[in-house]
Amino acid sequence: MAAKGKQILCVGLVCLDIINVIDTFPVEDTDTRCISQKWQRGGNASNSCTVLSLLGASCGFMGSLAPGRISENLPNVTPEDFRKVDLTQYKWIHWEGRNASEQVAMIQQVVQYNANVSAEQRITISVEIEKAREELYQLFGHGDVVFVSKDVARHFGFNSASEAVKGFYSRVKPGAHLICAWAEEGADAMGPDGFFHSNAFPPKKLVDTLGAGDTFNAAVIFALDNGKSIQEALTFGCQIAGKKCGFQGYDGIV
Repeated sequence: MAAKGKQILCVGLVCLDIINVIDTFPVEDTDTRCISQKWQRGGNASNSCTVLSLLGASCGFMGSLAPGRISENLPNVTPEDFRKVDLTQYKWIHWEGRNASEQVAMIQQVVQYNANVSAEQRITISVEIEKAREELYQLFGHGDVVFVSKDVARHFGFNSASEAVKGFYSRVKPGAHLICAWAEEGADAMGPDGFFHSNAFPPKKLVDTLGAGDTFNAAVIFALDNGKSIQEALTFGCQIAGKKCGFQGYDGIV
């Protein structure tokens, strides 16, 4: 069960998403009139933090913030930055895969911390491998919970979530759970306790899929942190991600 009073921390990106709404999908090399435009906060870790908060979790974000609405080339969190974190305040830390070699060094700080506290005080580590970038693949072996994307799975030649979790499972550390969401096909997981699947829960009308993956990750983390089984967490993740796709933004999740 969750350590009482402690937070979930998400480490990664916050950015500005500029969303243009048009009548139909644009034809290449043509001009299309925009019906409306919306600016909203984005970034995988930031979005997951938003969803965790809406679900009722106490959470924090760690990343580079711009002084104004727009900024370029914000630096990634470094191991030196992470050493300033008071790890006693957290029960779960989630890394969005970015500067992976440095993130491994951060995770090792948590592993060292966990080795010196009781089992009840240990921090659960999760990582997300979303982009098909060689550097990120080292993260497979460093999470208690590992999220791998459909894009990465396809890059390796897998054609389904079940193929992906079975094919990648040898890369994760003993006892870890590996999870892959596959849009309208639902999501699959593999762990020491076996193989698991959840169907998707699509909305009546598809409105906005931006951030659906971040929503899924957050909902799975929330469920596992609250003592749910991996099957229950997988299903909850698909339910919340499906619900999110039925409206603009995130405020309708709860």
